[in-house]
Amino acid sequence: MTSNGVKDLENRLWEAADHMRANSSLRLNEFAEPVLGLIFLKFAGVKFSKTEKEIAEKRKVKTKSHGGASVARERPVSSADYHAQGTLFVPEKARFSYLIELPEGSDMGKAVNDAMKEIEVENKELAGILPKSFQNLDSRSIITLLKNFNQIPNDIEGDAFGRIYEYFLGKFAIADGSGGGEFFTPSSIVKLIVEILEPFKGYIYDPACGSGGMFVQSVEFIKRHFENGKKIKASREVSIYGQEKTDQTVRIAKMNLAIHGLSGDIRQGNTYYEDLHRSVGKFDFAMANPPFNVNGIDKERIKDDPRFLYGLPRNDNGNYLWIQIFLSVLKNTGRAGFVMANSASDAGHSEKDIRTKMIDDGLVDVMVAVGPNMFYNVTLPVTLWFLDKGKKKTDRQHKVLFIDARNIYHQIDRAHRDWTEEQIQQIADIVRSYRGEKDAKKYKDVKGLCKVATLDEIRTAGYSLNPGRYVGTADNGSVNDADFETTVRGLNTEFQKLTDEAHDLEKKIAYNLKKLF
Repeated sequence: MTSNGVKDLENRLWEAADHMRANSSLRLNEFAEPVLGLIFLKFAGVKFSKTEKEIAEKRKVKTKSHGGASVARERPVSSADYHAQGTLFVPEKARFSYLIELPEGSDMGKAVNDAMKEIEVENKELAGILPKSFQNLDSRSIITLLKNFNQIPNDIEGDAFGRIYEYFLGKFAIADGSGGGEFFTPSSIVKLIVEILEPFKGYIYDPACGSGGMFVQSVEFIKRHFENGKKIKASREVSIYGQEKTDQTVRIAKMNLAIHGLSGDIRQGNTYYEDLHRSVGKFDFAMANPPFNVNGIDKERIKDDPRFLYGLPRNDNGNYLWIQIFLSVLKNTGRAGFVMANSASDAGHSEKDIRTKMIDDGLVDVMVAVGPNMFYNVTLPVTLWFLDKGKKKTDRQHKVLFIDARNIYHQIDRAHRDWTEEQIQQIADIVRSYRGEKDAKKYKDVKGLCKVATLDEIRTAGYSLNPGRYVGTADNGSVNDADFETTVRGLNTEFQKLTDEAHDLEKKIAYNLKKLF
C-alpha cells in the first residue's frame, strides 16, 4: 500500500470512529480507550497470524516409526512459542476475525470484554491493562467499528499498521486539546531523538512516557543498525522504564509495548513529586516529551529532592525541573534527549543560572531548533535538547553543536509537517560527524544550518542555547512566512511572560506598601 493509500485509509477509519464518538454517550477521554482497544485487537490478530505461519515449520519434529523411517509430527503449539517470537498469544475467541463473524443479535460488549480477559490470561504482562468497558458502547456501534477497522489489510506493508495506531493516538490528541496530546509525540520527532542518542544497549528511562513511542523507536533503531555486522534480538538489548501521571495513559503505553513484543516497568505517578524508579544515576539513556511551561508545582515538596542538582528555579515554571530530572538520572556516560519549549533556551534569572552551570560543566551537547506545526496539539516551534555526561572525556567538552532545522520539513497538509526518513538521517548525520563517529564524514559548519560553538562563544552570547543565535542565515536564504510567524509568536510569548512578571511585581509592591502604611 502506498503512502497515499495509507493516508486515505487512516482518514476513512477516523471518520468512522468520530461518527461513533458523536453518537455515543461517552466523553472523549472515555471513548478513546475502547476504540484504541479494538485497533489493538486488530493489530494483535494480524501479528499473531503472521507469527503462526512463521512457527508452523519450526514446530514440526522428526520421529522414528517402528519401521525405522523418519516421519514428521507436529508438537502442540503453546503461548510460549508466540512469546518467544515477541508476539502476543491471541486465543481463538479473542481474535478479531472471530468477533467480526459473530451472529446478529450477539452481545458484542460482553464478547469484546471476554476477548480482552482471555488475552490477559495468556499474556501475563497485560494483566489488568486492557480496556473492558465495551458494555458502555451499544452492539451496533461496536460492529460498525469492527467492520471499519477490518478494512485495514492483513498484509499491509512495513510499519504502516503501526502508523495507523499512532495516527489514532494523534487524532485523539487533536480532538481532546492539549491534555490529550500528553500521550502522543509524532514518530518523526521520536525517531530523530533516538537516532541522535543511539541507544544500542542499556537502561532507557522516560519520565513522561505517554504511549511509549520512545521505547518502541529505540528498539526499531537497534533493528536498523546491527552491532558489528551481526543481527541481534533488539528487545533483549535494552531495559525499559517509564512513568506517567494518569492510569489511562499507562495502560495505553503497556498495550503499545506489548503489541511490539516489548515489556517494561511502566509506573503511574506524578514525576515532579514521585521518583518511583529511584532514578538518580541509574540510566544509560533518558528521553521524553514532557509537558511545557507547567505552573503551580509545589516546590516545598521537592526542595530536598536529589534530582534537582542545580537548585530550584524561583519562577513558577516546570521547564528547568524537567531538564534537571533528565540530567540527574544519567550514569556517568549517559545521554539524554528531550523536547522543550523554545523559551527555555534563553530563559533568564534563576533559570539562566541553572543553564550556565550546566554549560560550564560540559553537559549540553546538541541543540536542534524545530519549526512550527510538527506536533498535532502544539503549533509553536520547539527545541530538542541533548545532554551527554560522557562528553567530558572528549574534545567536545567545551563545545555545543547547534542545528537549525526549522527549514527542514515535509508538508503533510496545510497545518501539519513531519520529517522524511532521509531528512531524519540528514540531521542525525550532522551529529555523527560532530562526534567523529566511525564512517562519518568530517564535520564542517554550514551557514544557516549548523555551527559548533565554543564555550567562549556561548559566554559571549549570554549563555543562550538558541541555535538561531549561532548558525546565522544562509547566504541565499530569506525569511519565509513560517519563520516570520515563529519570530512574532516567540516575541509575543516573551512579552506575555514579562507582563505576568510585571503584574506579580506590582502585587508585591502593593503588599509591601500596605504593610508599611
